[in-house]
Amino acid sequence: MKNPPKVTIFDTTLRDGEQSPGCSMNLEEKVRLARQLETLGVDVIEAGFPIASEGDFAAVEAVATACRQTTIAALCRTTEADIQRAAEALRKAERPRIHTFVATSDIHLEHKLKKTRAEVLEMTRNAVRLARTFCGEVEFSAEDATRSDVDYLCEVLAVAIEEGAAIINIPDTVGYTTPTEYAELIRTIRERVVHDSDVTISVHCHNDLGLAVANSLSAIEAGARQIECTVNGIGERAGNAALEEIVMAMHVRADRLPLETNVRTQEIYPTSQLLSEIIGCPVQPNKAIVGRNAFAHEAGIHQHGVLSNPLCYEIMTPESVGVPNNRIVLGKHSGRHALSKRYDELGCLLTPIELDAVYVRFTQLADKKKSIYDQDILSLLPTGESTRINAFKTNGADAVVNEWAASGSYQ
Repeated sequence: MKNPPKVTIFDTTLRDGEQSPGCSMNLEEKVRLARQLETLGVDVIEAGFPIASEGDFAAVEAVATACRQTTIAALCRTTEADIQRAAEALRKAERPRIHTFVATSDIHLEHKLKKTRAEVLEMTRNAVRLARTFCGEVEFSAEDATRSDVDYLCEVLAVAIEEGAAIINIPDTVGYTTPTEYAELIRTIRERVVHDSDVTISVHCHNDLGLAVANSLSAIEAGARQIECTVNGIGERAGNAALEEIVMAMHVRADRLPLETNVRTQEIYPTSQLLSEIIGCPVQPNKAIVGRNAFAHEAGIHQHGVLSNPLCYEIMTPESVGVPNNRIVLGKHSGRHALSKRYDELGCLLTPIELDAVYVRFTQLADKKKSIYDQDILSLLPTGESTRINAFKTNGADAVVNEWAASGSYQ
């Protein structure tokens, strides 16, 4: 039986992700994150845009030196100075890749580049040809591909391949396309430009309409084999396709997406947490896979189901992405099963009658407080001496009891 096809995970957290306002990183932080990305198992780390600044040049050089198992990419425009600077930054890389790009949409040609289609075609030819003299692996990106004339886009991509580009990237630069439309574009490029060659079709999706992950997954169903993404989905404007969502979608839905990656899924959450720590930007609570609510349950029906069998409401285990465990969050929507479970964890052995009485007081408290803490739960216990003596027998419970007693909050 043949192994499923591999999808290359191209991480651009250090380049496109860092361009997100407030998400800048210093050299030491970039190297630290790059090492974790290598541990995570990404195939390519885009370490920066060397000609943009001395800091970016130094970052690419440092990451290329530190990470020896992963391909290190440097971004550059289709100019001689850019390409030479990228090549210089990558000179110590074990596995270098020059990633050169130029816009192909008419709106970019007219208003940003002020170039004709013929001029951009020639820029593409010269850039890829030059990059190949410095580096064995060259990627070419057609910026704003999804708003480009398809015939012209195919012409530009064909020139890039002719000059030696091994990877052609089809960016949805402004998050404009939809999954069906994007899949059609990828199929068209595969049939008209790539044919049966070994050239890899790559995709780079932005999230302006909230479709970056959906578009990326549609693209791989249509034949793309590299996805450019970022940890936590950070990036320009509304961000990029989120690495963790793409990888886990393929992992959980292997029945519909029979593809593999080299990502070690247990390292997803630690990587997300490290990035948040470095940039000082916490993940939104309801963020898929890595948000603090991703494996949290408050509704009583959900809590009962999860306590009976996590598969009732969890399509992956917390441990599969490196989260320590799921969280039963006690609040006004919680039921007796969850409350009883928490008392058990705290070592409190309640009879059914005691639990009923405590549950009434719990619901009254939960209506008044947004957050319910262990000391709140303990304060609801009946005051009978026998209950307190028989309770708190599990390991580690003494600390909780002492905190409870010291607070004076019991009744």
